[in-house]
Amino acid sequence: MIQDVRLQIRELSAPIAQKLGISKISDFADVIVLSFLFFSVVHNSLSPAVSAALFPVSYGKAGKRVRNSWDIHVASLVHATIIIFLAGRCLNIPSLDENRAFGWHEDAGFVIAIATGYFIWDSVESIIHFTEIGFVFHGISCLLIYGLGFTPFVPYYGVRFLFWELSTVFLDIHWTSFTCRFLDKTGKTGSTLQLVNGIALIATFFSVRCVWGAKMSYDFFVTLNGVYDQISTPYVVVYGGGNILLQVLNWFWFAKMMAALKKRFYGKSDGHKVANGHGNGKAKI
Repeated sequence: MIQDVRLQIRELSAPIAQKLGISKISDFADVIVLSFLFFSVVHNSLSPAVSAALFPVSYGKAGKRVRNSWDIHVASLVHATIIIFLAGRCLNIPSLDENRAFGWHEDAGFVIAIATGYFIWDSVESIIHFTEIGFVFHGISCLLIYGLGFTPFVPYYGVRFLFWELSTVFLDIHWTSFTCRFLDKTGKTGSTLQLVNGIALIATFFSVRCVWGAKMSYDFFVTLNGVYDQISTPYVVVYGGGNILLQVLNWFWFAKMMAALKKRFYGKSDGHKVANGHGNGKAKI
């Protein structure tokens, strides 16, 4: 039954995929749909149930907006944990390294499909529960970049840029019950434990997004320049413009994180800002 549904999704998506010029996406259309549904369930059902049971005070007595923010971070944490592991298995695929622009491998396609489904959920959630335009831009940019990757186009870089999610793990832990929210509610804001987690967050964010991200962006633009005459203008705009936008957002959020961390430990704590942090891996601290 399930296999029949998955096969039907692939067959229904094939004509659309061919028309859009992203033929590989039909082979993974079912994975994309399942990924979107999975993270929607985590956000709307699994996280509320588990969080309420484990943290009846911190989560149970919070307002609707705070609980939604919490649930977003849980879904984001689950995605980051899964995608880092899967992307790591695709780092040494010869066919991708030999042709960084158009090389393809089914394993990379599977990883990109999961990411695409997640970013569909992420984009929808960022719009429905709007808090900052940067989150919307980030979600839509990532969705376009990974969706068009099924052309195929630059899956070599696609799996590598997913390592940005390593910083998301620390960010989501910081914002959910295990650290930031739990420590704030128990009067431990500014504690050594929270400081250590904050330092780990800053270090990983700077390392994987600002440093590793800058190197990958440079390599990407070198590759893009080499195949510039082989791709259409929309691809140049989406990938070139999207890459620049995401790098700018990384540095913008990094600056905000540094300022917030300094304020948390050297200034007056602002619990309201903590409570209303957004998910999607890039949030105010």
